[in-house]
Amino acid sequence: MPLSVEDDFAIAVLLPCHNEEQTIGDVVKRFRDALPGAALYVYDNNSSDLTALKARAAGATVVRESRQGKGNVVRRMFADIEADIYLMADGDGTYAPEDAPLLINTLMTERADMVVGTRRGVTDNAGRAGHAAGNRIFNGLYKRLFGRDFTDIFSGYRAFTRRFVKSFPAVSGGFEIETEMSVHASQLKLPVSEIALDYGRRPEGSTSKLSTCRDGAKILLMFALLMKETQPLRFFGTVAALFLIASTVLGVPVLIEFLETGLVPRIPTWVLSVGLLLLSMLMVVTGLVLDSVSRGRAEQKRIFYLSMPSGRRDNGIRPPRIDHHKAA
Repeated sequence: MPLSVEDDFAIAVLLPCHNEEQTIGDVVKRFRDALPGAALYVYDNNSSDLTALKARAAGATVVRESRQGKGNVVRRMFADIEADIYLMADGDGTYAPEDAPLLINTLMTERADMVVGTRRGVTDNAGRAGHAAGNRIFNGLYKRLFGRDFTDIFSGYRAFTRRFVKSFPAVSGGFEIETEMSVHASQLKLPVSEIALDYGRRPEGSTSKLSTCRDGAKILLMFALLMKETQPLRFFGTVAALFLIASTVLGVPVLIEFLETGLVPRIPTWVLSVGLLLLSMLMVVTGLVLDSVSRGRAEQKRIFYLSMPSGRRDNGIRPPRIDHHKAA
């Protein structure tokens, strides 16, 4: 059903695409039916097929992004498009455009800055056992490292306010972009919400662009980088603990031998042990210093986020005015 808020809010539907000629035309048409007042944008990421032509024929505005990778496309989309509400989905037909009004309605009623359409049954329909296992592992790892705000950090079906879009740095270049969005929201403690939605299969002949091993390694590296940036004391503390354990394992036998004989026959081992101990202490100091820097950066990011208009016409929750003359 058409969404009533379209009369009051500018809604932009953003579809990053790479070689989706089989599905993109139908996806654009269905989004037009679900959100007839929204502007539809397809960002073609160096497709070698007729993706751009099919999208343009279906009525979407097509923009080409030459830097390969979904993160690069999202960064370009968020910079280019001006709207009050943004809806992002994939062009492969796995997300139902008919669910778009529900996502946007939740964004408005929950007063959230991001709503994630979690993929119901993704572990059954991810296509490959590696994808399903990776989803479980990375979502569990995210909860341990960054908090329990999200249950499906890889979902590409999301609705955003203008405030989120224009304050999101978008550093990553590939499929790690959804992870970065989630960490950004968790770090700044932004209001977020999730809705469980059906997740479809790709049509026959359409193949996933996700590589289980390659993209899994990139996501794992992104986890480490984001942990270093947002939780440096925890990150460098872990490194310090590893150095300390190695120093202890190497140094204790040498120390025992010295106490028993008064001799240090394994001087290189002792030097290495002391070096590892010094590195452990250095990692702790580094973590403490960078923790203060990280807190300052988080405060600045929060202030910048609050300086952006929310995209809601009421500009936030306001208390009722009191007429003091009447009250008297």
